[in-house]
Amino acid sequence: MGICVFGMVGNGIVLWFLGFQMKRNHFTIYILNLAVADCSLLLVYFLFLLGYFNLTIICYNLDSFFPFFINSIDALWILCNFFVLSSLGLLTAISTERCGSVIFPIWYRCHRPKHLSGIVSGVLWASVGSFSFSIYTCLEFDGMYVTLFASVGIVYSVILSLTMLISNVSMVMRLRCGSQRRRLGKLYVAVVLNVIFFFAFGMPFSVNAFLKLLYYGFLFHERVTLVLALLNSSINPVIYFLVGSCRQRRFRGSIQVALRRVFEEKERSKEESPAPEGIPMESTAQGPAGEGEA
Repeated sequence: MGICVFGMVGNGIVLWFLGFQMKRNHFTIYILNLAVADCSLLLVYFLFLLGYFNLTIICYNLDSFFPFFINSIDALWILCNFFVLSSLGLLTAISTERCGSVIFPIWYRCHRPKHLSGIVSGVLWASVGSFSFSIYTCLEFDGMYVTLFASVGIVYSVILSLTMLISNVSMVMRLRCGSQRRRLGKLYVAVVLNVIFFFAFGMPFSVNAFLKLLYYGFLFHERVTLVLALLNSSINPVIYFLVGSCRQRRFRGSIQVALRRVFEEKERSKEESPAPEGIPMESTAQGPAGEGEA
């Protein structure tokens, strides 16, 4: 419950900042949806724990309590996996767009659809929601198709995970190992850290969920993977704050300033559009004025 409260407060701050304190752009739309998924996962489990403790205290008829508990456990497991898969899809979308903006910057700026972020986010929510609802329906009425849906979920997760991994590796190699080396911007660092922590903390929960549907048991300890999933949903706001407040190996600045440094479009545009080699930016900007004086 402590992890849930801490994570809900952190994600709530991110939602408040991105929703009301700054203008949304292509990438902050994904971050906003990611914060919604993380906060929803934490809220669902917090409410479950709260209801569990209350029912344990006030419920005297254990015969009616345990069936409710078993049914709620199944629903909770599928609902949590829904939010984890949504986070996986959103992180993949962020990573792919960041990679495209680095490797194909001109094409990305000229040909990217204006409302692509909103469309992709909506499609991800709808597809994962339909998938999770179908699994729960099969568990309730007919278990014949559970294996099929679990197999589809595994393929979906593997494809998204590989896409996310390849996109981030390609992006980092292009920025750090290309002919024109560039410093990793704060949003690049935040996205890469989000992906690393998701693979370490979020993926074990999904692996266990699909293995449970396939009746293979658990690969990892059930409670450990649940705690890791809750930590994964709580750690992203901490990453944004630490990356945004880190300046010259010192952490300073308020939460709002730190978030603005990470998400502001002006700072990213400078990072993604360096001046050509051999042409100083100051002389380029002062050229017309110099000609006018001459």
